[in-house]
Parts: sequence; structure tokens; C-alpha cells
Amino acid sequence: MSEPLPFDPIAQARSQWVDRWGEEPARTMAAVTSIMRVQQILLARLGELLRPFGLTFPRYETLMVLVFSRTGSLAVGKMGERLQVHRTSMTHMADRLEEAGLVTRVQHAEDRRSTLIEITPAGRDLAARATAVLNEAGFAMDPLTDDALDAITELLADVRRHEGDFAEPQPAAQNTGASV
Repeated sequence: MSEPLPFDPIAQARSQWVDRWGEEPARTMAAVTSIMRVQQILLARLGELLRPFGLTFPRYETLMVLVFSRTGSLAVGKMGERLQVHRTSMTHMADRLEEAGLVTRVQHAEDRRSTLIEITPAGRDLAARATAVLNEAGFAMDPLTDDALDAITELLADVRRHEGDFAEPQPAAQNTGASV
């Protein structure tokens, strides 16, 4: 990693933004730029933690979706939905995990057109060991307090909801009983 800058480049950019476009656009630009920079930092730190396991964070997430599934297997399309990635990306990820012996593809018992991705015992073991390391490292969020972590999660949920990542749960009285 390079030496830290003697100033905060996002604060500097915000100051320039205020001068040219005003406080409101500057506030938004600084927030977005901060989120994007923290994403870069987290991906790098998580990558370092997962490298000894031969995993990237997306591959780790893929294993965890399977660990948390009822049967240890899911259809490729369903996995893409859960991970919020395109089916092509999901297929590529499954290919890499299968090459490593962490998942296998199996034919769906009821829908012969569908292929399931199933976690192997080696995949479960690796996911458990990687999770222990990530939990110990606080998923690289160690500078933040519990309250700050909860606030970030809540604040960013508003953006995710607005973009259609998930719907608000229906109150019990309005629930139509239809499964999703």
C-alpha cells in the first residue's frame, strides 16, 4: 500500500465541488465517493483474508448462500437472484468453485431443465474455516462501533430498497398468502 496522503482527497474534492456547484451536490458527491473508496478498501482487506483459502469475496458469498440453504444446493438462477448477480456471472463463479472441488453440479430432481449447484463437504469445511477468519477480523470493519455498523446498514438499506434490491415486508393484515 502507498503512503497515506497528507490530506483527505474526498474532503478536498468536496471543497472544490462546493465552489463550483454548491453544498447539496458536494454533499452527495462526497458520500458516494466515500462509499466507493471504502468498497475498494474492504475488497482489498477481505481479499487478503480470503487469499489463503483460495477464495475471493464473491466466491465466499456463493459458498455461504449454499451453506445457508435448506439442502445445500440451489438452482443457478436462484443463486444469481440471492447474490444479486447476472446468471452469466453466477455460472462463471460456479465453474471456478467446481474446479476447486468446492461445489458440484447436479440435475434438479423435479425440473430436468434446471441444474443445481451443490456444496461439497470440502466446500462446507472451507467456508467454515474462512468464516472463522472473517468473523475474527470483524469483516475488516474493526474501526467502527456496533452503533456505527448498525447505522450504516440501516442508511444503505434505504438506497438498496429504492433501487429495488428488496421490497418492504407486507404487514400481516395485508399479506395475501401468496408465496414469493
